[in-house]
Amino acid sequence: MIGNLEMSENLLGLFEHEMEVVTLAPGEALFEKGEPGRLMYVVKTGDLQILDGNSVYENVSAGGIVGEMAVVDGSPRSATVRAINPSTVIPIDERRFLFMVQQTPFFALRVMRVMTARLRAMNERAKAPG
Repeated sequence: MIGNLEMSENLLGLFEHEMEVVTLAPGEALFEKGEPGRLMYVVKTGDLQILDGNSVYENVSAGGIVGEMAVVDGSPRSATVRAINPSTVIPIDERRFLFMVQQTPFFALRVMRVMTARLRAMNERAKAPG
């Protein structure tokens, strides 16, 4: 587990006045590995866990994102995301994602930094003995 990918990549400021949210109870899945995905999510409150089976890849807190790969490539979910505690997330579809990239270029850079950090962490896990 790599912990939080804070790295000043908090996206909550862009969505602080967002009213459309999805509410999750502790242990509730936002999505499951293998499901089709068309939305990414910004965590508004609470904490989520990215996992595959019993392997926890990362915990994501308010301001973080999950599900971004689905908006970029439309592939099925590569992991499961569950709420650790009561949480709310803001759904972002492809249309809104493209609008954000166009209107707020640093949004795209922040999403790419999160994706890059996650890829590097996966590469390190693949190298680890075990």
